[in-house]
Amino acid sequence: MAERCMAYASGGGGLVKGSKRSGLWRSILLVLLLSAALLLFLEKNLSKTLLDMAYATAHSIALETVNRAAQKVVGEGIAYAELMEVETDSEGRVTMLRANTMRMNQLATETAILAQQELNSIDNQVIRVPLGAALGIRFLGGFGPRIGVQIVPIGAVNTHYETEFETAGINQTRHKIFLTLETSVSLIVPADSRMVSVTGTVPIAESIIVGQVPDSFVDVNDTEDMLNLIP
Repeated sequence: MAERCMAYASGGGGLVKGSKRSGLWRSILLVLLLSAALLLFLEKNLSKTLLDMAYATAHSIALETVNRAAQKVVGEGIAYAELMEVETDSEGRVTMLRANTMRMNQLATETAILAQQELNSIDNQVIRVPLGAALGIRFLGGFGPRIGVQIVPIGAVNTHYETEFETAGINQTRHKIFLTLETSVSLIVPADSRMVSVTGTVPIAESIIVGQVPDSFVDVNDTEDMLNLIP
């Protein structure tokens, strides 16, 4: 009888040990699943925060890049007469402003090409954001490892002209010509990306027109791609 009791006790101990092992593995599996879910949650939200924080920096870098290209082209100055020809009547009154479309197209093309080259120089540039700042922990804003957000130029640089008329005195009008450049860059993190659109406008030339500003101008091949001159 004693031997049977001992055998039963021994067998019961094995069942207890097996039950403990099974419970341990279930606990480990649960911890792993919860950890994976937490990591996915953090990755998704962290990516959005990183892109939000890098957006302003990327916009500033891209805008500075295209403006720098434009300044290199027009930095030495473009004479108003290179772009516009002022026609007058026999009494010296302005009757028409004629756009030099060939010179304007050349200037826009040169600027777009140089801007594209400048943007290519920032390809794969990385903006680094401290982990503490990305997690939104204020007192740890400048601490923790730096997480990289990559900048990649996308698409071409588009250009178009804009104009502005403003009163410059009695019977005088100042005519300003601007060149606008538009492009986009992409912010990339491992789990997400975001497009940043950039528009830069630089003054090209200006002149004072004496007398009434004419309301008719020479036709060009494609006014949408050239210059909106109607005041």
